[in-house]
Amino acid sequence: MSAGDLSRRGLLGAGLAAGVLATRPALADHGWHDIDMQGVSPPLSFSMTRAGDGKTVTETDYRGKLVLLYFGYTFCPDVCPMTLGNVARILQLLGKQAEQVRALFVTVDPNRDTLPVLKQYAAAFAPEVVGLRGTPDALTALARRYRVAFSVTPATHTAPYEVTHSSAIWVFDRSGAVRLLVPSLASADADLNGVAGDLRRLLAEAPGSGGAVSEVLGLLRRLI
Repeated sequence: MSAGDLSRRGLLGAGLAAGVLATRPALADHGWHDIDMQGVSPPLSFSMTRAGDGKTVTETDYRGKLVLLYFGYTFCPDVCPMTLGNVARILQLLGKQAEQVRALFVTVDPNRDTLPVLKQYAAAFAPEVVGLRGTPDALTALARRYRVAFSVTPATHTAPYEVTHSSAIWVFDRSGAVRLLVPSLASADADLNGVAGDLRRLLAEAPGSGGAVSEVLGLLRRLI
């Protein structure tokens, strides 16, 4: 992949972070290492096929877990393997608490990412990494819900098959409320300890407490 391709990926991630920050309530981050997103975006909601067992799953299947939501594709030569490799390292830092976390890897390239391919790819990183594949409509709806940019351009006789996607990771608490945005983990010097610390903090919360705060903040934003 060329330097220009990598720069475009970085701009997609930076653009997403800038866009969500522009609409975030003017509240303190309260010591989070990542971007505090309470009350900014809707709760987790989707319906897709899980690559591991071919079952249709929704957000309710992951209620009670912390959820990391990331969009990518298995043929990605650099950003996705680096990101998921770092997610796996963060899970290792969590130790036994990693059992309470799920990293949902949503393919933006379902034409090539069949369920067997996606299953094998996700399993190569960690048991907590779950591959999800949706219909074009389901994928588009989920990406729009969280302002995730992606594009797939089929190959032509003059250009190769090309996929671009945002590199950010959304973090949802155990009630399904959005809590944090990790702008990117696609680098060798990413702050893995910082992300792990944020996840430990979310795991220490009383179930549902963060979700209640998010609902109140969302209501306040609508009233102002």
